[in-house]
Order: sequence, then structure tokens, then C-alpha cells
Amino acid sequence: MNTFYENYRYLIVPITVWTVIQLFKVIYDRFETKKWHWKRMFGAGGMPSAHSATVMTVTVLIAKYIGINTPLFALSMVFAFVVMYDAAGVRRAAGKQASILNRILETPGMTTLEVQEKLVEVLGH
Repeated sequence: MNTFYENYRYLIVPITVWTVIQLFKVIYDRFETKKWHWKRMFGAGGMPSAHSATVMTVTVLIAKYIGINTPLFALSMVFAFVVMYDAAGVRRAAGKQASILNRILETPGMTTLEVQEKLVEVLGH
């Protein structure tokens, strides 16, 4: 007889992994800022990547219980690679944006026109 877990492990385990990772982010943020930011529980971004961990969890479950020489495993692996590649790209783009904004903000007393000129200068390089 199948248990509830056996019937729904492909949902239970990934959702648990996602929840634990998001909770970790909230707790880590609490130690860093001394404030609770519960919006982090449902927000995207930050490390570790809940998206990447969740899709890899599904892939590992499929490998363990169905096998690695199956079309479902191949599909899951490709999907995991796409999600992880995209997550890395988003983080890279956000880092570049943050760098540009920090350079602009390091120049105090700028007028709106000067900020716009600085943006054009920085983005041109």
C-alpha cells in the first residue's frame, strides 16, 4: 500500500526544499539587519537560489525513483539547466545594474541633468 508521501513525494520534497531555503534567507537576513523581513519568504532573488534548488530536487527525485536513462529525467535535467542558467544571468545583470547605480550615487550634489549625463557616460562604456 502506498503512503501519502510515496504518492506525492514529487510535490512534497521540492516544496519543502523551497520553503527551507526561503526560511533560511529570512533568518540570515534577520542576523544581518537585526529586523525580520518576512517578504523575503515569498520574494525572488538572493542566495541560495530556491528556484535552482527546487528544480534540481525534482531532477534528483526522478533520477532516484524513475532512473537516469528515461526521457523524463532528460527533460527534467534540461529544464533544470535552463532555470539555473537563467538565474545566473539575472544575478549577473542585477550586479551590473547595482554597480552602475552605486557609481552614480557616489557623486553627491548632482543635478538631475548631471545624473542623466553620468548615466549616459557610464552606460556608454
